Amino acid sequence: MSQTRVINGPHLRTPRTTRNVMMHVTISLIPALLGATYYFGIQALYLSGLSVAVCVLTEYIWQKITKKQVTAGDFSAVVTGLLLAFNMPVTVPVWALVAADVFSILVVKQMFGGIGNNFVNPALMGRLLVMVAWPAAVMQYVVPRTVSVDAVSAATILGTAKSGAETGYSYLQMFLGEMPGAMGETSKLLLLIGFAYMCYKKIVNAEAAVTYIGTVTILTFIFGPDGLFTGDILLNLFGGGLIMGGCYMLTDYAFASRKGKLIYAAVAGIITAAIRIFSVYPEGICFGILTANCMAGMLSVLYKKHVYGMKKKEA
Repeated sequence: MSQTRVINGPHLRTPRTTRNVMMHVTISLIPALLGATYYFGIQALYLSGLSVAVCVLTEYIWQKITKKQVTAGDFSAVVTGLLLAFNMPVTVPVWALVAADVFSILVVKQMFGGIGNNFVNPALMGRLLVMVAWPAAVMQYVVPRTVSVDAVSAATILGTAKSGAETGYSYLQMFLGEMPGAMGETSKLLLLIGFAYMCYKKIVNAEAAVTYIGTVTILTFIFGPDGLFTGDILLNLFGGGLIMGGCYMLTDYAFASRKGKLIYAAVAGIITAAIRIFSVYPEGICFGILTANCMAGMLSVLYKKHVYGMKKKEA
């Protein structure tokens, strides 16, 4: 007697594969990688290559040991490796970066079933691991080579502003990338070029990114350090990792519907802004997006999609 499997819909078919999507994401990150190399030297390229190699190798070895389908060549581990390196300062010790790579791929991604099954962003969790376990390893930022200053190490722009001191950098320098910070987050111009490429290839949800970035900038402007409507919009927009977080780290695939993605992005933005405004942390991207990742299940309960074929009241 033949058996019939019934799989719930909807049934969508598309020629686009995971490998194809992740390859385009990798291509979109090349401008930021070149910018990191230009501003911070060949060490940035070396660390990025090492991070990618460790991520791909970790995924390959784990899938071989567990006798699962080897997907190390689908570029998803490459993207994780690049984003992890981009979230680190160029001074990060090699052992700390490798530990973050292995943790991201092995624990956060593979032990939850691989790509698409991890409930949080692997790269951000790797960054969080190092930030909590070895904070000194990821808090030593350096000034780009193109800036003429007496000191080599420096605090981030947002960290300096949080302490009440003058940042010493113009908005144009922040936009171009001439400021201390993580390797891949400094040049907003190059990140936006890569993001525009992903939008052109239709592999990213631009509305979710704009919602997240807009929520953070609006709230930090309203609840400024000197009272209502005293926040510096351009400083919050260009002074940290907001652009990279919104364009590359916000895992908006947690929802399939447009409205669900926008709610998800707005919640992530609210949490990020709250951290920037009320906590001692000047950035908040990592905690904001990871918290929203963990809240995706609750948000999906609050936001119930209409069931086609039924009246809204019945659904």
